[in-house]
Amino acid sequence: MLKKLSFINQLENLVHQPEKHSFLLAVSGGADSMVLASLFKDLRDEMQSEEYAFQVAHINYKLRGEDSDLDQKVVQTFCEKNHIKFHLYEVSEKDKKPENSIQLWARELRYNFFKEIQKKEQLEYLVTAHHLNDQLETFIINLSKAAGINGLSGIPSNENHILRPLLNFSKKEIYAFAAQNNIEFREDLSNKKNDYLRNKIRNEIVPQLLETNDHFLENFKKSSLYLNQTREFVQKQVLEIENKLSLFNKDYKILSKEKLDQESDFVKFEILKKYGFTQEEEIPKIFKAENNSSFFSKDFQLIVNRDDLIFIDRNKNQEVQDEILLIDQFDFSKNQITVNFVDIIGNIDEINNDFNWDFDAEKLQFPLSLRKQQEGDEFYPMGFSGKKKVSKFFRDEKLSILARQKTWILTDRNNFVLGIIPLRQDRRYAKDEKTKWSLKIFNERKNEI
Repeated sequence: MLKKLSFINQLENLVHQPEKHSFLLAVSGGADSMVLASLFKDLRDEMQSEEYAFQVAHINYKLRGEDSDLDQKVVQTFCEKNHIKFHLYEVSEKDKKPENSIQLWARELRYNFFKEIQKKEQLEYLVTAHHLNDQLETFIINLSKAAGINGLSGIPSNENHILRPLLNFSKKEIYAFAAQNNIEFREDLSNKKNDYLRNKIRNEIVPQLLETNDHFLENFKKSSLYLNQTREFVQKQVLEIENKLSLFNKDYKILSKEKLDQESDFVKFEILKKYGFTQEEEIPKIFKAENNSSFFSKDFQLIVNRDDLIFIDRNKNQEVQDEILLIDQFDFSKNQITVNFVDIIGNIDEINNDFNWDFDAEKLQFPLSLRKQQEGDEFYPMGFSGKKKVSKFFRDEKLSILARQKTWILTDRNNFVLGIIPLRQDRRYAKDEKTKWSLKIFNERKNEI
């Protein structure tokens, strides 16, 4: 039965000493979310302390006309009456509604809004009012999608700082608590329509299941607990396997392709899923791909590098400068200027990073910059006759994609290639016997050894 004490115990199990944390409650105006808000309000009042901080957020999607406005009014009135900070997002014409996938659109909109408030107000946890019936519906949906143990484990009670303290309580218990405590709420009549899969399961399938056994929901709760414990055990085992196959680098992570390929399809999928590769049909392609092949997820680039799989965080990569100004002008009052590259370029494992180049400063068009390779780049490499495309030079040198991405191109004001750091200088600009003013660039680290 849902009581204040049982709710407090559940909340404490999730965060430990909840009075030392701050919360944002997602409140729609329905029975479950209004009960959640009422429980938090009572706890705050009983604690008589500002340390138990919480605020409320509501989305008015404007999808049900006056009913949407009445939902907002219930939540807003509750907050004003009880001195709770209230945050409202009203959907307007600028929020383009898709013709389909309204639920996905609404979910993305509200969670973006919640994150924005949490950041602005420095609220640690988002709290939602999902309950045991929601958990059962999710289980059935995921069962129909062959979602595996993670999907069958259902909605997590605490994940990514999202708390769901009502998950162990049924819809019936929540309605009973609302009636006993005179909590005002609004019924969303659109939930009675079977136009969405969840509504069809909620209105047709779940009632029939509950009729089969008086203790169905209670037994389901126990089964869900067992599944979650099994999932946690499996995750620990998969993590141990991943760690055995892993080699960490400050910029990326490497897994042994050969050893991972010997694991079961389940282990492969669970490990690759962590990096955003969630399509099962994609996994065989990764292991059959040729050397230097690349695969992309939202957050990671996966490079097949001979016997390894290299995972590069694309978000961190985007933070790297696209171009670095190396030297603005040359001081011709000096015969020679030197530039060392320590801490400008990183070491590349498969390349000898030692280089020492001398340029004729009069032949250069300043400023000089460093950038990454661009399509159509070409230069006249030292030791070769004629010119060569940079892309062909990389292929001839048998550089991996990873090495190419870490290699810098030295260019002048006209974007002409002066050299590929640290591999080859362009001979046209090199110092010769007629040079009066020279520019020397080198890798200081290597020269000091």
